[in-house]
Amino acid sequence: MGTTTPPSTADLMEAVAAVGAAYFQDFAAAAARHGLSSSQAKALKAVQEPVPMRALAGRLGCDASNVTGIVDRLEGLGLAHREAAPGDRRVKIVTITDPGRQVLEQVRDDMARAHRAFGSLSPEQRVALEGLCKQVLPLLTTG
Repeated sequence: MGTTTPPSTADLMEAVAAVGAAYFQDFAAAAARHGLSSSQAKALKAVQEPVPMRALAGRLGCDASNVTGIVDRLEGLGLAHREAAPGDRRVKIVTITDPGRQVLEQVRDDMARAHRAFGSLSPEQRVALEGLCKQVLPLLTTG
């Protein structure tokens, strides 16, 4: 009876990167079908609760000046709202609107490849994948 050699860390990193890239291609295509760039759709996801513009830039991994254009477009479409923070009018807070929530839900629903891929997993595989993600994610997002 042969033994299977576990994948190396590099192999796992490549596999996760490939899954992530394919997922985000599906996400970007779905966003585009709803008139959004992937950055705009990611921004909608990031402002489920009110978020300062600078914090939004951090969440999106981009410069604060780039966030201004993204939020301008979302505001122009009626998908997000920006207002001055109560304690400091220099700080702008961004919040998703109800139409923004609807569009974000439509984008998620329109991700056919992701739905097909994750739908192919058994309940046990879904539980295992979620558990692995919950185990690895904190280690990737903290110093």
